Amino acid sequence: MGKPTGFLEYERMDDVCISPEDRIKNFNEFHTGLPLEETKKQAARCMACGVPFCQSGTMISGMVSGCPLHNLVPETNDLVYNGNLEQAYIRLMKTHSFPEFTSRVCPALCEAACTCSAMGEKAVGTKNNERAIIDYAFENELVKPEIPKVRTGKKIAVIGSGPSGLAAAALLNHRGHLVTVFERRDRVGGLLRYGIPNMKLDKRSIDRRVELMKAEGVEFRCNVNVGVDISSEEICSQFDRVILCCGASNPRDIQAPGRDAKNIYFAVDFLSEVTKKLIDADYDSEEIMSTKSFSFGSLKGKKVVVIGGGDTGNDCVGTSIRLGADSVVQLEMMPAAPLVRAESNPWPEWPRLLKTDYGQEEAIFKFGKDPRIFSTTVTEFVKNKKGALSAVKTVKLERKADETGRVNFVPVEGSEQEIKADLVLIAAGFLGTESYVADAFKVKLNGRTNVETNADEYETSQKNIFTAGDMHRGQSLVVWAIKEGRSVAKAVDESLMGYTTLR
Repeated sequence: MGKPTGFLEYERMDDVCISPEDRIKNFNEFHTGLPLEETKKQAARCMACGVPFCQSGTMISGMVSGCPLHNLVPETNDLVYNGNLEQAYIRLMKTHSFPEFTSRVCPALCEAACTCSAMGEKAVGTKNNERAIIDYAFENELVKPEIPKVRTGKKIAVIGSGPSGLAAAALLNHRGHLVTVFERRDRVGGLLRYGIPNMKLDKRSIDRRVELMKAEGVEFRCNVNVGVDISSEEICSQFDRVILCCGASNPRDIQAPGRDAKNIYFAVDFLSEVTKKLIDADYDSEEIMSTKSFSFGSLKGKKVVVIGGGDTGNDCVGTSIRLGADSVVQLEMMPAAPLVRAESNPWPEWPRLLKTDYGQEEAIFKFGKDPRIFSTTVTEFVKNKKGALSAVKTVKLERKADETGRVNFVPVEGSEQEIKADLVLIAAGFLGTESYVADAFKVKLNGRTNVETNADEYETSQKNIFTAGDMHRGQSLVVWAIKEGRSVAKAVDESLMGYTTLR
């Protein structure tokens, strides 16, 4: 513990965030790190607790408390406080694969479990410290290709290049196996690339990591849709082991009258298209914001309704504002979370609190009010004479118990409302994996949603076929995908070699 009184002397300070007024002018990342001296003070706030919940990754009341990767948080913070960022990087990489991703998009499970957070919003800024470490490592050329000195000759196919696939590929390649990653899209990254907007995660950070992995010997094959362009039989004949990391990209639809109206899109398709055009335009925000060549046309002067109150819905709000939408409304069927912790939600459980994210902040600046309407669902999509969307009809919801005691959401009589809309984006979550890859490899699914394995195992019902990430556990966080990728790598390595040296 570098400074025993640090948590008493220094207040929490978040990283620098560009104002909504300025950041909505482009698609650039809007968070920047703190100066090194301030970062050291933030690291000094760590108390090196005897029981560091921040790194525990323990399930409490149905939610994980602390980091699933079990990052050595107090040790790393101590090294940052003492200015030894090189050793902090070495320590962080013992448990992590891609800190440059999680330090930008993770909701910071570590901070929610920090002992300082038991006293309110005063957790140690571990997420920002993690970003400072990895940014320092790249800037000072500490991150270099680690080419295996010995190759085992074993070949592994990883289907899908999202965070779980990349994590598995990186570890197995370091072990000396020959790894080929198949990606159906034109670029590597999966969810990281096309599911998260550039202002949250600059895609050049993905390219940098991919180039590093290529230099280490990982082969990437893009524009190859396994199960369509190449058969499972061909894959199995060419590789000793196969890992399915295809995500959970089957979107949940809203089945209401008028669903066939024009200008209703799934959020993931909307976000993917915007990101792809931005990358194709070499990150020229002005070109993207002025283009009308999207499948949904131009958003300038348009009224947008986003269905879904989660992170993806928030990303749709922020993206729509940048594209010039005249108004944005965000519908959420759940009631608003409380502003302060309920007694039934004590620390170190994940705090179930109302969060105003960047997209909502930008909407408040742009339109003068929070875009969210809680406890509300869509009952009808209204079409004009040409079959195009013109409005959505909504109704308020309330929780009521039926005769069996089961609580359901039921419509509130007389609460119907009509909201004008030129574009609807459905961000209602995902139902599980697209089944065609699983079907191609003849692996079992749980209720046609996720690939089935034994508890805490990664091999599927088919020998030598493994799975990880959202395809295995369902829609989840990037940090969980990385955890799954690292875990499946160990399982595959042990199945090939009879033991594993992977951590």
